[in-house]
Amino acid sequence: MTRRVKIPGWNVLGLLPTHVIMLLTLIIPVGIIILVSFSTRGPYGGFEYVFTTAPYKQILFNEGWTGELEFNPQYLIVIARTLLLSAITTVICLLLSFPVAYFISLQKPSLKIALIYLVTLPFWVSMIVRVYSWIIILGKEGVIEKTLRALGLIDSMDSLLFGDTAMLIGLVYSYIPLMILPIFASIEKLDPALVEASHDLYGSRLVTLRRVILPLCQPGMLAGAILVFVPCLGAVLEPTLLGGGKTMMMGNLIQLQFGAARNWPLGAAISLVLMAAVLIFLVARGLRSVRKETRELTL
Repeated sequence: MTRRVKIPGWNVLGLLPTHVIMLLTLIIPVGIIILVSFSTRGPYGGFEYVFTTAPYKQILFNEGWTGELEFNPQYLIVIARTLLLSAITTVICLLLSFPVAYFISLQKPSLKIALIYLVTLPFWVSMIVRVYSWIIILGKEGVIEKTLRALGLIDSMDSLLFGDTAMLIGLVYSYIPLMILPIFASIEKLDPALVEASHDLYGSRLVTLRRVILPLCQPGMLAGAILVFVPCLGAVLEPTLLGGGKTMMMGNLIQLQFGAARNWPLGAAISLVLMAAVLIFLVARGLRSVRKETRELTL
């Protein structure tokens, strides 16, 4: 029998390429963004390496004619709108995805593979094309208006574009596959014997769903919620195309600051606020999982 030889320091050296990649693609870029967020805006755009906290103050305040700070809620409104639309999108995706994932899990293996392929099919198409298609559907003289007119339900209607509703539809359409797949994976791991035992104990379908299926599928539902909520916070195409740039979210607000406004420090500050929101969400989720595992181990 060959004896394995332990190489001193191999655990560290073996992970060195991963550490280098994380350093170059994550840590250094985030450090640059932090540095820019505390810099001064250049006279012609860009930034200068002069330390200031003005970009963070600009998120909450405007400077008046006499130099005093005046509270300005416009950026807070954008942040609140982003959080609200992201949360609503996550809830809608969850409500729509669970029945779809459960239905797919009940099919024959060949049909199951085909249905999963159909769920992932939108990822094969450019996001711009997918979002832009909703302009044709929701716009004036679009598919919805022509269908309702053909059915005699309306004579004419206003465009459904350029509002929160259009952005919400685009967000749900764009990210719902990211919710279906984790839930499907959780349902696939579900032991059918537990469902049968619930029915043998005279549990109704609703009771079985509430006390057996949903608790066991909770990890997949939470994973799907993270995969949907986090990208929604930084969505750019949906508010730009479907919102028409009139109703802003944090993603296109950051794009505007780095682009047309040429206010890089403010854009970096808003980016860090977005990053902080994501980190708070993920840390809260991690702490909740740790507390749950600790309770299970102590019982």
